[in-house]
Amino acid sequence: MTKCKDRVQKHLKSRIEDLETLFHLYQEGNEEGHPELGTFHEYGLCFDYVPAKTFTDQEEGFFRYQISYGGPQEEFRFITDNPNNSQPTIEFWLLDWFDGAKIELTGEEYNFMLEIWEFFQEIGSTESEFEKTL
Repeated sequence: MTKCKDRVQKHLKSRIEDLETLFHLYQEGNEEGHPELGTFHEYGLCFDYVPAKTFTDQEEGFFRYQISYGGPQEEFRFITDNPNNSQPTIEFWLLDWFDGAKIELTGEEYNFMLEIWEFFQEIGSTESEFEKTL
């Protein structure tokens, strides 16, 4: 079986392409979405806040936009314990049965996912999810 570190870049590229397609359709007011991908609101499994120390060796809290679960699991992590942070570190994680790899986003990928973060802030999801853990 191929290790996550060897697959993570390919998975990131694919998820970014899907999200760009769906988010732009959403912004254009297209409620039908994409024939194969569905709509932006249907794409991710959840958006939640994971407090620091939830997992072993996890020092910082983060907001998780989970795309898939199981084998493999894919998620974007917005590393911050402040729901109003305008510039969180953003990582893409690929996790698969006792293996995992991450990429810290930069450049265009970062800028695009920052738009997604800002969307979650605008609709109140960051504040709401953070408050659930207090």
